[in-house]
Amino acid sequence: MPPEPQAQPQPEAEQEEAPTIEIPTEKQQMIGVKTTVASVRPLLKVIRTVGRITYDEKKLATVNTKIEGWIERLHVDYTGRYVKRGEPLAEIYSPELFATQQEFLNVVKWAKQGKDIKEERVSSLLSKDAGAMLSAAKQRLKLWDISDAQIRKIEETGRPIRTLTLYSPVSGYVIQKTAVQGMRVMPGDKLFDVVDLSTVWVISDIYEYEIPLVKIGERALISLSYFPGREWSSRIDYVYPTLSGDTRTAKVRFTIPNPGGRLKPEMFTDVEVKINMGSRLAVPEDAVIDTGVRRIVYVDKGEGIFEPREVTTGVKTDGMVEIVKGLKAGEKVASAANFLIDSEARLKGVVK
Repeated sequence: MPPEPQAQPQPEAEQEEAPTIEIPTEKQQMIGVKTTVASVRPLLKVIRTVGRITYDEKKLATVNTKIEGWIERLHVDYTGRYVKRGEPLAEIYSPELFATQQEFLNVVKWAKQGKDIKEERVSSLLSKDAGAMLSAAKQRLKLWDISDAQIRKIEETGRPIRTLTLYSPVSGYVIQKTAVQGMRVMPGDKLFDVVDLSTVWVISDIYEYEIPLVKIGERALISLSYFPGREWSSRIDYVYPTLSGDTRTAKVRFTIPNPGGRLKPEMFTDVEVKINMGSRLAVPEDAVIDTGVRRIVYVDKGEGIFEPREVTTGVKTDGMVEIVKGLKAGEKVASAANFLIDSEARLKGVVK
């Protein structure tokens, strides 16, 4: 039997041609149509926001006491005063501390008496016990912030110190003072807050949609209306992990030097963050029509023919918009009067 004829392959269905609209050259000139070429170019994203100067929390120190007592003398008696590191702030009288110093002096006296005993064995045992008690008494005084120099003075003079002097741990400004002459203080009570303002923080708000672009190390320019023509260069050194539910913004932090203390906490600043996005395919922002559902560009096919094409956009930077999908480099798109082209296309049913 002759072989059965094999079925011939069906020709592939021709791809449906993209809808187009024709705008004669004369009409293009009349309505002001302009075209631009989609090209790969370096994009620089500039985020402009405002900031607020605040204290550098790393340079904030709190002064408190570990004993109960009364403030007998106040060396720093107003908020805002500048103090140097090691400068006395207040003197506190504490009966408990006074009694502990007296016990320490008794131990010192006992230790000296042990050395005067002639019998070697008894003297050795007494010296050993006295040494342990003397060490424990010194440690107790140190835990109450009595310095080694003060302990030596107590031991040499044989007289307890009447008051405990509190010293500033840093050089800076007293921004909070709860200490009052004659007041009673308890262990842990905060008496002073001292901050070093040689550097300050600038806290800025970044909108939710810009957060993915912001990273630690991005450079920024900071300016203040109080100092026209002056700019401070800084970098983002921290991006806060939470988002404000009311403003839908996240906070970022900058650190800037403050020689002379001209920058005051709570001053407002203008912040400009420049982010290098690299080279990306982009067209002018006016070339993209956002319908609310999709984004359309009109590709110039030549001879007055325009093809509406849906595209996927990325970042927007200074009048340019990134094209992620839908266009190729070198294609021409309408960048002016494209809304008139779109209206014509909708009237003719080319775009729905």
